[in-house]
Amino acid sequence: MTGSVRFVLGGRVVEVRDADPTTTVLNWLRANGRPGSKEGCAEGDCGACTVVLGDLAADGRVRYRAVNACILFLPMIDGKLLLTVEDLADADGELHPVQAAMVDKHASQCGFCTPGFVMALFALHHDERIAAGGLSDGAIHDALAGNLCRCTGYRPILDAARTMAAERTDDRFDRAEEGIATVLRSIRRDGSLTLTHGAASFHAPRSVDELAALFAAHPNATLVAGATDVGLWVTKQGRSLPTLIHLAQVRELHRIDETEDALEIGAAVTYTELLPVLERRVPELAALVTRIGAAQVRNSGTLGGNVANGSPIGDSMPALLALGASLLLNRGGVRRELPLDAFYHGYRKNDLKPGEFVERIRIPLPRDGQRFATWKVSKRRDQDISAVCAAFLLTLDGEGRVAELRAGYGGMAATPARAPALEAAMAGQPWTADAVAAALPALDGDFRPMTDMRASDRYRALVAKNLLMRFLLHTTGAERPSLEAVHG
Repeated sequence: MTGSVRFVLGGRVVEVRDADPTTTVLNWLRANGRPGSKEGCAEGDCGACTVVLGDLAADGRVRYRAVNACILFLPMIDGKLLLTVEDLADADGELHPVQAAMVDKHASQCGFCTPGFVMALFALHHDERIAAGGLSDGAIHDALAGNLCRCTGYRPILDAARTMAAERTDDRFDRAEEGIATVLRSIRRDGSLTLTHGAASFHAPRSVDELAALFAAHPNATLVAGATDVGLWVTKQGRSLPTLIHLAQVRELHRIDETEDALEIGAAVTYTELLPVLERRVPELAALVTRIGAAQVRNSGTLGGNVANGSPIGDSMPALLALGASLLLNRGGVRRELPLDAFYHGYRKNDLKPGEFVERIRIPLPRDGQRFATWKVSKRRDQDISAVCAAFLLTLDGEGRVAELRAGYGGMAATPARAPALEAAMAGQPWTADAVAAALPALDGDFRPMTDMRASDRYRALVAKNLLMRFLLHTTGAERPSLEAVHG
C-alpha cells in the first residue's frame, strides 16, 4: 500500500497503511481492539455502530457529528478525530455524563445497542442548542431516531437524554478542546490524499479542477461523498470498487450560494449543513429533509449524492423536480447546465457522460403567490424508505385558475419523475376539488407503479392521488371531496 490514513483515536495520532480503501470504520475498529461499536444491520439503519467524528469548524472550534461506522470507509476519516464508546470515560474510570445518565436511569437492557445510543447522546451533548438554552423533546427524539432499541427501552433512554440536556456541564472534551484542535491542525493535509492497496485506489482531491482532471483520467471510478448509499454496495452487495474518488475534501463542492430567487448547493454539502439554509428559505423542503434517514445519515449524506445516484425512492428529487431545479455538470473543466427533469433516462441511468460529475444543484425558490409543499409516505416516520413521495408547485392566474402545476413523484416509476399528464389536465382549470378530482385519473397514465415489500401498486396509485388532494386542502382549506368523487 502507498499512502496512509491519519486520524486521532484514543488521544493519539493513528496512521494506517495496510487497509483496503473499502474497509469500513466499524470493521477496522473491531479488528483493532475496539469491540464496543456493534454491527446490527450493516446499512446505516439501526445505529448500533454509531461513532462520533470530530473536526475543525470554520471558527476553529471542534465540531462533533454522530455517523454510522458500518458504511463509512476508513480513508474517509482522514484528518479527523474518531471517538468510540471506549473513549468517553476518563483514565480513572469516571463515566462521561452521558454514560452516567444512562446508568442512573436504568437505560441499558440487553446492551447491544447501548454504545450506539451513548455515542448519539454524546454528539447531542455537544450540540450548540444545549448551550443556547436547552433541548426540546423533539430535538432529543430527532437525535435518537437513527438508533433502534431491540428491548423497547426507549422511556429510560429518553429520561437519560433529558437529564443529560438539563444538567449539561463541561466534559473533559470541552476542557481539552484547545489541545484537540492543535492535534487536528497538525494532521491536516495541504494537498490531496492518494492511497493504493493492490489494484484498489482511493483519491481525495482538494479542488474542483483537480477532481475534474482526476475523473477524466479515471472515468470508471466510483465517486463517493458520504457513502450512505455507496457503502451498501460493499456491505450488502459485496461489490468491488477498485477506484474511489472522495468528494468531501473538494472546497468548492461545500459552497452554498444564496440569491434572492435561488439556492446553489455544492454537491458535497451534507444535509446537516444544508438544513439551516432550507429552514430559512424553503421550510417545506427542510421538513422533508428531516425525514431523510436520521441524524447519522444526514451528517454524512449529501444532496448531490442523492441526485447523482438517482434512486427511484430518493426523497429529495420529487421536490427538486417540482421546484424546477437544474444541475451544473462538469467534465474535464467544461461545464453545462441541465434541467433535473432531463437528467434521468431510466433505472439508475442518467445523462452523465464518462468523466462527468454533478458539481452544483440550482434550486429556484417559490415566488410570491406560488404555493409549494412536499410529503413523504412511509411505514414509519423516521429512518424509513418512502413508499411514495410527492411534491407540488402551484401557480394560479388572477382568476383562480391553474397557470402551472408542477408535480414531482418518487416511488412511482423507475426514476423520480414529473407527472406530465396530470400537469396538462390541470392547466387552465379552476383550483377546486371538483377540477382536481376530474384530473386525478391522468395520474394512471403517468405512472405504472410496482409492488414490493414497501407497498402494492394499488396502494401507491391511490396515495399518489391522495397527496394531490392533500395539496388542494393544504392550499385552499376546501372541504374534503367524497371518496366516490375522488376514486370513481
